[in-house]
Amino acid sequence: MKKILLALIAGLGLVVGAQASEGGFPLDKAPVNLTDNVSLQRGARTFANYCLSCHSAAYMRYNRLTDIGLTEQQIKDNLLVTTDKVGETMKAAINPKEAKDWFGGVPPDLTVVARSRAGSGGSGADYLYTFLRTFYVDDTKATGWNNLVFPSVAMPHVLWQLQGQRKALFDEVESHGEKVQKFKGWEQITPGTQNTVEFDQTVGDLVNYLQWMGEPAQKTRVRVGVWVLMFIALFILIAWRLNASFWKNVK
Repeated sequence: MKKILLALIAGLGLVVGAQASEGGFPLDKAPVNLTDNVSLQRGARTFANYCLSCHSAAYMRYNRLTDIGLTEQQIKDNLLVTTDKVGETMKAAINPKEAKDWFGGVPPDLTVVARSRAGSGGSGADYLYTFLRTFYVDDTKATGWNNLVFPSVAMPHVLWQLQGQRKALFDEVESHGEKVQKFKGWEQITPGTQNTVEFDQTVGDLVNYLQWMGEPAQKTRVRVGVWVLMFIALFILIAWRLNASFWKNVK
């Protein structure tokens, strides 16, 4: 029960965090590459392990993961956590009715979470990538965690075992006549199971997958769009030459 509660708070904080104030902590560029199927597969695994406990992806079916190079057998063996059919949508492990009774609302769907933040000081992927990597220990908060991108976030650091526990260091500076805290660096308290490079890659893969999940047909759309524009350009050229040929003897 305690683990479910923490996971739910985490997921709710992720989505609410996406609505935090703009113009705050600078966003890092997310390593999004929708043609990197290996990265997308790793991200899908992280999503299944850390997100589907409480959140659904109601507009994504498991068998759509074949688009990123997975076989249906691989999906069955490694990613099916809430159903035994690859044709089903990605439903949360938690019962929606129980979640509503316990917490007053159903955890939001994450299908398009990476797209919902686009245009706010960076892409939605940039926001999520920075947000998930800037948690720090804060004993003044109920969860014991805080975040640089979304201060006082209600979400605990669900990936802390991978990253380890860190303390954020601040300098007190004056801004517009008021003293404010300016971030200056990190102090590692306990090590994680991954080093900094590995953790950044894990989060990058997860964000890459979330970006892809928001529009799985994006690569097809872009490819078709290129061919359509090429056809239009060719048609315009032919029409222009036909028009010139038709009118050349007209006086």
